[in-house]
Amino acid sequence: MNDITATDPDHSARWTLIRDTIVLQFKLIIDGLRDFLLVPVSLIAAIVSLARTRDGKPGPQFYQLLALGKQSERSINLFGALDHAPEELDHQSHLGDLNIDELVVRVESFVVDEFKRGGMTKQVKEQIDKALDAIQRRGRKSRNSDEPES
Repeated sequence: MNDITATDPDHSARWTLIRDTIVLQFKLIIDGLRDFLLVPVSLIAAIVSLARTRDGKPGPQFYQLLALGKQSERSINLFGALDHAPEELDHQSHLGDLNIDELVVRVESFVVDEFKRGGMTKQVKEQIDKALDAIQRRGRKSRNSDEPES
């Protein structure tokens, strides 16, 4: 009876999926708790870093916390179960090269430029509308490409 998973690939794949689902739930809880703790702790670390400024340079506490957070992210390995995904699974990104840091830099640059020009309200609304339209177009295009051909 213990040899079912070893001899039957269908059972083995099924149990691997069940295991990966349970592990993902556990990892999501751990990741969520870490994030929940990082919100106040990062603010405190930033304040401490600012309070310990020497020679015009903030203290290292905030960035030490970021390094610890990055290390914990690697340890949690939230999506590690993708190693068990079927080979035929399309692993290409449907989000393209989306990078939140790059998006923040673009938005920040736009806001600063608009602020300097003084015409922020109407232009911001137009830019937000364009961005939302682009996101909707991309979403429709992605859904259409995911639909099976008749």
